[in-house]
Amino acid sequence: MGERILVVGGGIAGLSTVLALARAGREVTILERDPPPPETSADEAFDHWERKGVGHLRHSHAFLARLHMLIRDNYPELMKDLLAAGCRELVFADNLSHAMRARYVPAPGDKDMTILTSRRTTLELVMRRYAARQPGIRFETGALVRGLLTDREDGKLRVTGVTVEQNGARRDWPADIVIDAAGKNSQAIDWLNEAGAGIPEENERAGILYFTRHYRLRDGVTEPERGKVPGAGDLGFIKYGVFPADNGCFSITLAVPEIEIEIRKAVVRPEIFDGICAQLPGIARWTSPETSRSVSRVFGMGELISRWRHLAVKDEPRVLGFFPIGDSVIRTNPLYGRGCSFAAIAAEALRDALDLPEAATRAVYYHKRLAVDLRQYYDDMVKQDLSAIKRARNAIDPDYKPGLKARLIKSFAEDAITPALRGDVELLRTFMRAFHMVDRPNLWLRDPRNIAKILFTWARGKKRNAAYYPPKLGPDRGEMLTSLGLSPTADAERLKAA
Repeated sequence: MGERILVVGGGIAGLSTVLALARAGREVTILERDPPPPETSADEAFDHWERKGVGHLRHSHAFLARLHMLIRDNYPELMKDLLAAGCRELVFADNLSHAMRARYVPAPGDKDMTILTSRRTTLELVMRRYAARQPGIRFETGALVRGLLTDREDGKLRVTGVTVEQNGARRDWPADIVIDAAGKNSQAIDWLNEAGAGIPEENERAGILYFTRHYRLRDGVTEPERGKVPGAGDLGFIKYGVFPADNGCFSITLAVPEIEIEIRKAVVRPEIFDGICAQLPGIARWTSPETSRSVSRVFGMGELISRWRHLAVKDEPRVLGFFPIGDSVIRTNPLYGRGCSFAAIAAEALRDALDLPEAATRAVYYHKRLAVDLRQYYDDMVKQDLSAIKRARNAIDPDYKPGLKARLIKSFAEDAITPALRGDVELLRTFMRAFHMVDRPNLWLRDPRNIAKILFTWARGKKRNAAYYPPKLGPDRGEMLTSLGLSPTADAERLKAA
């Protein structure tokens, strides 16, 4: 318990880590490169808090049910603070279609499928203030880590501290444990590999770019009721979602496939972004001038890469005394909203790892726990991303003709799974438990009862399932691009030339 522990980075991953360790009675110092948050309101934090170390600070955020449960059960005072600051709880019933709501009967586990949603700046502001009140947690701001201190222990590389630049001066900061929560731009793994660590990693492109704009409801106007057209959907050439936030605010995120160059070049222009929203029935009622006004520019985020780093291979740790967490070790496509949950789950694993006595045993245990707790979700995400990349490419290729297998897969998704989920509350419940990481991914599809329901829906045919199909989510690709003044054929011509 007397070990000197440094956490590099005070974002969601770093805060989750120090809270988990402080709960176990440990003392922790956070080295944060950016200035502290403003002492005033959540709006002030959104407008003025500079967080150069968090490139996605002003993109849409929501804590999935698994993370909501973790905060609810382990940090009840923090949950009170979040709700008092205006953060929102969206319960399972909020996701039900009109047809389902009339016959919905709450089940005991439904309370475990609650989403916590807010602006990222508000979530981080409240978590940070709560962490600062806890005994054993110390913040050092303006502290930019410039390198790692290392030596060798029984032939293995060991991290013994960091080199920090703070207030114009450099100093070496010794530590027994260094935790890297500096995010996707952290250089720590590169430094370790330069020192001979040999840390392998897997990479896959997510295949999309992310664009977000924030809005505020006008005075006296309430949020639109959730109608027949959902506030999130996938048109193939664009994915979209509305994220209710705190204090009368909400955000819209549009995810555009990398291959859709015409849209992705134009969507950063506010008039194009709003023009797209106006043609999506599930979003248009939110962004209409009578309902809300925009309060930000369009924020873009590219180079989205899924990554898994292996700091232990065949039960042999690559480095001792060093634990990456969050995007520093596992980076995910933000489309699935799992980054914060991954970090919080890893923080609990790290807390347990540090209860073990030996450095090598700790390292191996931690990375085994990551594999057990998170690897299935990661693999499922990568598989879906690769499939989406292929579909996006086929969508702009005028010569593409789907084969029998592709047509069957498409029909199974659109004519079996989708209407089955929209018509059966229990089936939707099992699906949402997997989505929110309460259950293992795809566990719901391994249940014979669920498979039987889906196949029965498929066999019943489109006509008898008509009431369970979603309404039209928006225009087709050609209509959308033409209405925006963009060429619907340029990307196909570019693909053909390539």
